[in-house]
Amino acid sequence: MRNTLLVVLLLLVAIAEALATGKAIFHNLAWSLAGLLLVSYLWAWYNVNWIQLERETPSSRSQVGKVVEERFLLHNRGPLPKLWVEVRDHSELPEHRASVAVSSLGPGRHRGWTVRTTCWRRGRYRLGPMTIISGDPFGLFVRRQRVTATSSMVVYPLMVDLPRFGTLTGELSGGGAVHRRTHYVTPNVCGVRDYYPGDSFNRIHWLSTARTGRLIVKEFELDPAADIWLFLDMEGAAHFERRVESGPPTQGPRLTGRPQMLEPSTEEYAVAVAASLSKHFIEHNRAVGLLAYGQHREMVQPERGQRQLTKILETLAVIRAQGHVGIGQLLSSEGSAFGRNAMAVVITPCIEVDWVAVLRGLRRRGVRGAGVIIDPASFGAPVDATPVLLGLVEAGIPAYRVREGESLVAALMNPAIPM
Repeated sequence: MRNTLLVVLLLLVAIAEALATGKAIFHNLAWSLAGLLLVSYLWAWYNVNWIQLERETPSSRSQVGKVVEERFLLHNRGPLPKLWVEVRDHSELPEHRASVAVSSLGPGRHRGWTVRTTCWRRGRYRLGPMTIISGDPFGLFVRRQRVTATSSMVVYPLMVDLPRFGTLTGELSGGGAVHRRTHYVTPNVCGVRDYYPGDSFNRIHWLSTARTGRLIVKEFELDPAADIWLFLDMEGAAHFERRVESGPPTQGPRLTGRPQMLEPSTEEYAVAVAASLSKHFIEHNRAVGLLAYGQHREMVQPERGQRQLTKILETLAVIRAQGHVGIGQLLSSEGSAFGRNAMAVVITPCIEVDWVAVLRGLRRRGVRGAGVIIDPASFGAPVDATPVLLGLVEAGIPAYRVREGESLVAALMNPAIPM
């Protein structure tokens, strides 16, 4: 911009001198400067036109600790070369550096590049838009063209593979029969019906089919096993975050035997625990549900299968510790509707013992419970989680303690205090 103002100022001086003196040198200088401005402007305008930018994102989902890959291709559709072109990306994904400067792009040629970014923060992010910037060789004009196309990327929370969750895997096999029909094939046949398009052939009841002369399929009920509810505490006042320098953590806690990325906050650890437990129970064919009060009430009804895990991870990816409902109030208001066929796993950094009494009351009604305490003292908070752990054990409820920097696998495999 400064160079442009200088050339314009010289042009005005040359015109003034040409009109005042009539000398040819000032006329020639004025025409030369005017031509320079015109050619430079057209050159800069051309460099951001007849150009095409393609963006390819193979997957719209990723996970904390995994790598997102994007491929870009810049085409020169014009008849003349482009001396330089800068592509500036405005994506929201942290540490995603897709901006690049391309020099000497000939007519009909293209330039491609690949960007790989390690995800270190869960959430839903916008990819794009992008801005194409170029100018003339004299640095007089800079032109911009905005590529408005955008897409979204969902980064799931970190998950670890759990061999078991304490002794609860064995404890959860009990429970009364659940008289609720399901589209899953279970050992519990509750009746037959006519075949509908889409029913799998392993559901066909051949004896009834032979007797009636039309296809008859079996209907099933859920297994006599407890539904598992994950109560995730997202009350903002209960969480604590250890302050660190800005940017992604480079050496996070060893969660699966190798360094992983996890921010030093009780919120992120709690979400990682919820995601890991969801994965563990669903892999064991359990029906898992989720309850939390973050930005608003989040409730995922218990179901089985990979689709249910995806629903829970989609919720956990965007939930934030911005709620105003404590874990005790959450258990009181939501747990009262549970029958004997339920299991409540509480994940919280709250060290108040009041909610333990609520969980003990649910236990008297036949609702099994477990508590996972995200120890805020390990994040630098001046508190002690021992009383709430002892309170859980005294109530006959398994208690687990998760500390910053320690293995989630080890923390969730064995209770913090043996019962």
